[in-house]
Amino acid sequence: MATFLELHHTGVPLLLPNAWDIGSALAFAAAGFLAVGTTSFGIAASAGMPDGGRASKAATAALASQLCRLPVHITADIEDGYCDDPPEVAQFVALLVAEGVAGINIEDSRDGRLVDPALAASKISAIKESSPAVFINARVDNFWFGEEATVDAVLRRARSYAEAGADGIFVPGLVVPEDIRSITAGIELPVNVLAHPSLSVAELGELGVRRVSSGSLPYRAAVDAAVNVLNALREGKPVLPATPYGEMQERLQRFSRGDEG
Repeated sequence: MATFLELHHTGVPLLLPNAWDIGSALAFAAAGFLAVGTTSFGIAASAGMPDGGRASKAATAALASQLCRLPVHITADIEDGYCDDPPEVAQFVALLVAEGVAGINIEDSRDGRLVDPALAASKISAIKESSPAVFINARVDNFWFGEEATVDAVLRRARSYAEAGADGIFVPGLVVPEDIRSITAGIELPVNVLAHPSLSVAELGELGVRRVSSGSLPYRAAVDAAVNVLNALREGKPVLPATPYGEMQERLQRFSRGDEG
């Protein structure tokens, strides 16, 4: 199988599903996806916590460790590294890498506000020095939080993170085709965006995007689907088919036996 880095250079964007638990990751792997990420929102929400605030550290580490048993590449969303101290962030990532994690997302914001790009770059540099093989996807949150939301501002941060050792640049909230093309042309690293209904994966690829993440969309869609099923039952309407219990149970049994690969 291609390395996680190589999956970003295949000529078509890497479509990355983001899991919030073992069951969702097993389903994504069974569907043929070669890499699976975690979603901080999905993990936090399923535990009854709001996203952000460094609340998902323990749950993310535990889930990522378990998912590394799957025959796919695992990348972990670690918010801002859960700490302002670069060596401590690097140490946390090193523990994930020791479990088998191939990549991480680290963002340059906290509590909905951008942080000093020098701090984010310092974390990236410390991670790369400690774990040179891990794929660092540096998230640039200008568009996501509507703060300094210009192409030039994003590129300045992205180039700083590239110099610090990032392997990819993630720009959530980027949806305008002209902006996407300008950013992918303005930096040599693979650019990652969130899936968006206005642009297909193929169209994003034509704009230079190399990775498309589902983010929390599958988790939110799953919650909506659960409510819709119950509403249909209550109203006597047809219910959409679902994966049989036995098939899901078999996946979990294989996983618990350690023969999921």
